Amino acid sequence: MNTNTFPILLRREYWENKGGFFWAPIVAAGLFLLLTMMAIVVGEVAANKAAAAGKLRIDGEVMINGLDLSKVSSKMTAQDAQELAGGVDLSLILASSWPFLVLGFVVFFYCLGALYDERKDRSVLFWKSLPVSDSETVWSKVTSATLVAPLLTLAAGIIAMFAFLLVVSLVVLIHSGNPVQLLWGPGSPLQVAGILIASIPVQAVWALPTVGWLLLCSAWARSKPFLWAVLIPVFAGLLVTWFDLMQSFDMQTFWFWKNIVARSLLSVFPGTWVDVAQFTNVKIDGPQDLMKLFSLKSMYSTFLTANMWIGAAAGIAMILAAVRIRRWRDDS
Repeated sequence: MNTNTFPILLRREYWENKGGFFWAPIVAAGLFLLLTMMAIVVGEVAANKAAAAGKLRIDGEVMINGLDLSKVSSKMTAQDAQELAGGVDLSLILASSWPFLVLGFVVFFYCLGALYDERKDRSVLFWKSLPVSDSETVWSKVTSATLVAPLLTLAAGIIAMFAFLLVVSLVVLIHSGNPVQLLWGPGSPLQVAGILIASIPVQAVWALPTVGWLLLCSAWARSKPFLWAVLIPVFAGLLVTWFDLMQSFDMQTFWFWKNIVARSLLSVFPGTWVDVAQFTNVKIDGPQDLMKLFSLKSMYSTFLTANMWIGAAAGIAMILAAVRIRRWRDDS
């Protein structure tokens, strides 16, 4: 692979898909902040009405002039502070999750059209006339889907997280509270940002089965790649369920849906590597316990599972197949 050519190919993918890679996460982050501010306005109106009616109370004390957060913080116990810390960190992860949710859809449809669209508009003939191999072209698309787009989304997610903190800090100040004591101190925004950064390699490897399958369909399908990509695994799952084929391997049908159908279609969505079993293994007594699911230990333990590496191997095999198909398929 030519190291001088590959960065140019990555720039090409970025400029051709700037709307999805760059603007979509920013719009998602902006939408989240807009909805947050709307919710705050609605909450302020409701709180003012409750205060005017004498129904706003803290430990039995009626708050005539609205909510005084300084009194809330003065009555917090150590347990309350611990739960507050977990709640703040969990809200920061939720604030940053909007761009990542959009990322799943962006990468899904990007991979689905990556090799099909260039045949459809005949631009594949131009790109093949250049001294760029099929392998370099396909792997530049894989890198864009697994690293470039997630890194841009990561930046939007972190910006959304800190912007959310600033908005809530302003509300706390309005209500006579101390943002450092109630938000920035208990919360760990830098640690949460570090967790988001550390999740990129996990998500990149985890997404390979879906990326490989979608690129294979994009290279192979002569029309309607979306239908082929979705219907083949779904119909396979229906056949396995209908004829109860997994019983021959002494396994449940759910295994096929989870490890074949879902892995081939949904692995590009961040966080799908969190196994449902992890929720049952962690005792959830509050927000601070939920944060254990997003710890580095929890994330990187995925690399110790066979599911991760078998899926990655299958994804790489399908990517190599897409390279071979692109060499001779031009729909001419």
